[in-house]
Amino acid sequence: MTNIARLRHFVCAMTRLADEGAEERRFLTEGAALLRDLVSHDDWLPEDYATPGPTYRQYLLHCDPAERFCLVSFVWGPGQRTPVHNHTVWGLVGMLRGEEISTEMQLGPPGTPMRPGRVDRLRPGEVVAVGADTYDIHVVENAFADRPSISIHAYGGNIGAIPRSVFDPATGAEKRFISGYTNAAVPNLWDRSQELAAA
Repeated sequence: MTNIARLRHFVCAMTRLADEGAEERRFLTEGAALLRDLVSHDDWLPEDYATPGPTYRQYLLHCDPAERFCLVSFVWGPGQRTPVHNHTVWGLVGMLRGEEISTEMQLGPPGTPMRPGRVDRLRPGEVVAVGADTYDIHVVENAFADRPSISIHAYGGNIGAIPRSVFDPATGAEKRFISGYTNAAVPNLWDRSQELAAA
């Protein structure tokens, strides 16, 4: 059984930030602390949202009803990677299991290759921000060729429904996409019957 209360606590704390009208800066500081606490424990993610597939998986764990933020698990099979992509909203990435490498990609003049910039290698418990003030265009990959990795991402919107772009690294050419989600159902955060029965 998973300790779903940790996920519920994160969702409630992020909702309080949103209800207070928190600006991006607060989400990137206070939200980062909340995510760091969440990924410092590996007993809360339900197995259905931790399963790798033939390509990387993006499982929705929670979306705020007003789409002010969402939380997803990214599950990377061995050696899997994203295309070069952007976000257009603030984001926080916390490493739960394994390791991943995020490489910033910088646009040059039209028709020229993109250039790599900052590189982050995330290890369990670490959190990094992505967005317009950090780096919005990047490619992410599982650091391991022999085992899965799982990262937990919080975004400033419903990331699966936000029009974004993928980029051709050889030319910088941009193509619109909407990522969607792998799952059709989200974890039930609100059945507290077992917790209350044990108290």
